[in-house]
Amino acid sequence: MKIYDTLSKKKAELIPAQDKKIGIYLCGPTVYDYGHLGHGRSAVVFDLLRRYLMFRGYKVTFVCNWTDIDDKTIDRANKEGIPVDELATRFINIYKDDFKKLGILEPDFSPKPTEHMEEIVSFIQRLFDKEHAYTLDDGVYFDIASFKDYGRLSGQRLDDLKKGVRVEVSDKKKNPGDFALWKFEKPGEPSWPSPWGKGRPGWHIECSVMSSHFLGESFDIHCGGQDLIFPHHEDEIAQSQGAGYRFARYWMHNGFLNIDNEKMSKSLGNFFTLRKAFERFAPLAVRFFLLSAHYRAPLNFSADTLHQAEAALERYNDFIQRVQEVINSKKETNKKISTIKSRVEKARQQFTEGLDDDLNISRALAAISELVKDSNILLEKGELSREGAEEVMSFMQDVDTVLGVFTFEREMLSEDIERLIVERNQARAERDFSKADEIRDRLTNEGIILEDTKDGTRWKRV
Repeated sequence: MKIYDTLSKKKAELIPAQDKKIGIYLCGPTVYDYGHLGHGRSAVVFDLLRRYLMFRGYKVTFVCNWTDIDDKTIDRANKEGIPVDELATRFINIYKDDFKKLGILEPDFSPKPTEHMEEIVSFIQRLFDKEHAYTLDDGVYFDIASFKDYGRLSGQRLDDLKKGVRVEVSDKKKNPGDFALWKFEKPGEPSWPSPWGKGRPGWHIECSVMSSHFLGESFDIHCGGQDLIFPHHEDEIAQSQGAGYRFARYWMHNGFLNIDNEKMSKSLGNFFTLRKAFERFAPLAVRFFLLSAHYRAPLNFSADTLHQAEAALERYNDFIQRVQEVINSKKETNKKISTIKSRVEKARQQFTEGLDDDLNISRALAAISELVKDSNILLEKGELSREGAEEVMSFMQDVDTVLGVFTFEREMLSEDIERLIVERNQARAERDFSKADEIRDRLTNEGIILEDTKDGTRWKRV
């Protein structure tokens, strides 16, 4: 499998440090507000990566953190007049619920910096020992000039560095880009003891500490959104390698998500939380949309693009239902299955080849679509045997362990709805089309759409 490594700026063969074992660290959200679609994209993209590696037989250890202490969590907690840990717990539970609806597998470990303060302090002391850290009146800082490879990930030149995201500018700092490792205590803020004074960690240090704690001083893949490349991931590399760790061997970053071709922003009024999206669209349709474009490409969210994803997913689920009906059929068939079996094998190969190529989701989905197209031709002709249908269904179930979007178990309708469908079919058989239409309209109002086929009446929800 090849992945695009942000550090080397090229596709690289993924060779894990340990055979068939892969450690992944994903930078998780700062838990001071509701999760938005950008958080959802990052979560879905790297859930796809994790699922696919498991599909290929790797034992994956997946770590994703919660940032439960920083300026934003403190500010919001103070505004609400509650402890920071209470605020963080509330939003962590909200994120967990949203991610569960998106079909995100739970991480193997979900650390929080407040649980690793002693390790953070020890890590910073190690940076002092190696002459990468210094103290000012407001905290402890990392001297970026002391790390010769600073800027390699992002392409930033040391001489050109200006103020970056969350990098505090101080006239006393040695370099404008020097970043806080430890912030000294301020009134109204939580604090922890350290050799340099009570305070709390800077943003970047937490991920260096927690990734090494759970995955070791060298691990396979570090993931996150493109917005984290600088300064967050650049600073992680500096402090981790400055401390003597090899750190991450590969770096993967997902592209930005735009709303109606504009960058998502609260100031522009186009800010979409996951909860807001779920009010309009089924969560699995949102997941399908978020994984439908290549992970490094920008993705444009609009009502139209979501409706397109929703319709495409509905077609797949309708196809799965038709195949299931063939499997459940009591009709005996002697039709040969060699043709569809060879097509399934080809689709499986193409699906794997696509995702092996830096998670090329377009190629993977094209492989599924071609098989669906060929199978539908056989279904229309009544030539898909039960054995052939089982081959197709096995493939769809296998690929869904990676995609996590399809629906295989049919929803059970209430007895009243089932009775109405039977009454309508009876009315049609008796050529009482007025009654049949009346029942159809009633079911439509209930959100049930009927489809009459040569194999009987099928239904689906609007």
